[in-house]
Amino acid sequence: MTVRPSNAAFFDVDETLIAAKSMFDFLRFWTARCGDDTGYERVVSRLRDMAERGVPRAVTNREYYRYFRGVPLTELRAAGADWYARYRRRPDAFVTATLDELHRHRARRTTIVLVSGSFPACLEPLAEELHADLVLCTEPLVGPDGRLTGEVRQPMIGAAKAAAVRDVIAARGLVAADCYGYGDHVSDLEMLLQVGHPVVVGTDPVLLEHAGRHGWRRLPADAGPVAVDDTGPAPARTGTAAVDAAPDRPVDVTPDEHVDPTPAQPVGTAVPRTAT
Repeated sequence: MTVRPSNAAFFDVDETLIAAKSMFDFLRFWTARCGDDTGYERVVSRLRDMAERGVPRAVTNREYYRYFRGVPLTELRAAGADWYARYRRRPDAFVTATLDELHRHRARRTTIVLVSGSFPACLEPLAEELHADLVLCTEPLVGPDGRLTGEVRQPMIGAAKAAAVRDVIAARGLVAADCYGYGDHVSDLEMLLQVGHPVVVGTDPVLLEHAGRHGWRRLPADAGPVAVDDTGPAPARTGTAAVDAAPDRPVDVTPDEHVDPTPAQPVGTAVPRTAT
């Protein structure tokens, strides 16, 4: 009989698990691939201007995805796989302390959940390599023609992250007090407050203040290479509480469920765990 884990480890991705901001690193890759010489600076300048005017991060997150209006989903996913294949080879691609934590959780058969304002094209290959069990992220909407509409279901930012974490804990019958959370930015605070073992990555002053006041663990944000075996699937997970650990088990890519359905469809629901 399969024994399901009682806890999960929730990881923010950008500058918590990987050292870069995936959305912007991918945008630079994408605009170069498409020959749009001014696209990167144009998008970044607009988003920077919005941030300086105090526009909420969830709104700027939506604005980012409007750049991809009309792009075929299949093309975006292929580009995401190519981007990650290059990114992962960098000697400073990952936050090494957090990656070590993820490997330790996986060895204990803890449910591994990635929580990010980034999107499946960037996150699917990462989740496959790290054998994450679930990805909670911003879901671009796709029209009946298979092209992105430029809109998203809901940005996975701030309160949406917290709500998604609560939903996973409730739906899977997990014990919140036994769960772990990892984040690097004040926008991760609400997510960290949902678990019994919050961990601050890096030097965000607000998170460090909470860590000092409540005794939360802290990790350095030093960057290094990925530490996985490229010769085959990840080692079998040994422990006493596991979700199905077969190497080809699908990785769920779950949209936020706190908004009404729209005529356009979100980007898929599962990613087969296959070698890349």
